[in-house]
Amino acid sequence: MTFAELVDRVGSKGPFQLLHTVLLGLPILGMANHNLLQIFTAPTPAHHCRPPPNASAGPWVLPTGLNGKPETCLRFVYPPNASLPNDTRGATEPCLDGWIYNIVDRDSIVTEVRPEATPPCASRELPHAWTGDQAGGLVSLGPGTGCRFGRKPILIFSYLLLGASGSGAAFSPTFSIYAVFRFLCGFSISGISLSTAILNVEWVSTRFRAIKSIAVGFFYTFGQFILPGLAYAIPQWRWLQLTVSVPFLTFFLLSWWLPESIRWMVLSGKSSKALKTLRQVAIFNGKKEEGEKLSLEELKLNLQKEISLAKARHGIADLFRTPVLRRVTLCLSLAWFATGFAYYSLAMGVEEFGVNLYVLQLIFGGVDVPAKFITMLSISYLGRHITEGIVLLLAGGCILALIFVPLDLMTLRTVLAVFGKGCLSGSFSCLFLYTSELYPTVIRQTGMGASNLWARVGSMTAPLVKITGELQPFIPNIIFGTIALLGGSAALFLPETLNRPLPETIEDIETWSLRAKEPKPEPEAEKSSQRIPLQPCEPGPGPS
Repeated sequence: MTFAELVDRVGSKGPFQLLHTVLLGLPILGMANHNLLQIFTAPTPAHHCRPPPNASAGPWVLPTGLNGKPETCLRFVYPPNASLPNDTRGATEPCLDGWIYNIVDRDSIVTEVRPEATPPCASRELPHAWTGDQAGGLVSLGPGTGCRFGRKPILIFSYLLLGASGSGAAFSPTFSIYAVFRFLCGFSISGISLSTAILNVEWVSTRFRAIKSIAVGFFYTFGQFILPGLAYAIPQWRWLQLTVSVPFLTFFLLSWWLPESIRWMVLSGKSSKALKTLRQVAIFNGKKEEGEKLSLEELKLNLQKEISLAKARHGIADLFRTPVLRRVTLCLSLAWFATGFAYYSLAMGVEEFGVNLYVLQLIFGGVDVPAKFITMLSISYLGRHITEGIVLLLAGGCILALIFVPLDLMTLRTVLAVFGKGCLSGSFSCLFLYTSELYPTVIRQTGMGASNLWARVGSMTAPLVKITGELQPFIPNIIFGTIALLGGSAALFLPETLNRPLPETIEDIETWSLRAKEPKPEPEAEKSSQRIPLQPCEPGPGPS
């Protein structure tokens, strides 16, 4: 009996699975607020150079840029009425005395805690990349940490850390302190993402893994609906930061009701506790008799293969041990990088489309509903690698199409961006499930951690690439679209996992690949039709 069959005995689609999905999903709803928070807390308001202290009381004329608008990062060295030679009268200099911001409807970290050396001219696109939250994701809670301490403790600690560090960021007096707290936020978000993805698929049968994975993804979608409402109601960035952080202290308390991974408990020598948990789940699902039939010996016997494998030590080098694993790791890494890279280029660029920021964020969240639903149907019937390849190729095509759409056709540009963002949201949903299915149990945590790392690298790189738009406006979209196309092409080379049990060993992955290459047996009816019919015997000579 496999572990999936054990779960079926105690109930794999009962009330426990519903409660389990809600307990894992509610923090994901709040995590959407944290991931996209800086759209509303770190916008750069309209601004211009502050006049020098010795300037006259009259208006200080600003130099004009090539677009005919006043420069935001330069000022005249001398007052306009100074008696100077013509060659020096128009001399300009950077904003040496800071900036004057036109704060209309909401304040921003740009106007309060960012250092005078960087805002907003020295790094126009850097706030989203370097305030620490994406960088913190790079230092994820470690590929081997979940194997050492269990999935549940890491998840509980991450909830507490996100609540505490997010709240601390709201009270930051300086940019350096703010960046440290946001770094810790990214650190904890990574731990939540990895632990949730693994715990989420363990308590359901093979057929329902896709449904449960997409169901948790919908919580992230609904979180995108909540954020614009909160931002509209709370224009002060500190209070907004605090509002989205405090709920994680509540999630920290609720998470104690979540059960630990049964596989991890057995592999860690806690078989008695694993048996007790299985019986509690059976009672909750109305299968008390089936739970009482389970015994410690039966549990150890069914998971004997995994117990023996746990004695061997595995590390990140195992991701490249065999040809199939090397292909899986390289293709998944490119797909994760491309998804994070392109997703944040659209999600963090909502100001570029000339639509009301709050409305556009609602639209961006709304497109995720049909996107995730279509993704769920596609991965359940067409398969994982086809779905992942298609959504990334479509997203790349939309981003490249933006190059040829004039800036005055803002509606068409918004439609393309929204459709592309929906495809990338579907890509994320597919990848979280697909990655957990491709890597065997012995290196699943390692594989998930390494894959998530590439998504964080992509999201960090995206704002830096946008700076190339100062050379030519179309360069960023060429880079974003091309990388998305490469990620979609790489996904097509991954093995399919539809209707297959979770692999336990590295050998299981190799077996999958070999079976996929074997020719499919012909149906019996087709074989019989191809048989050579027996020829009737020629009659022998008759009697004379």
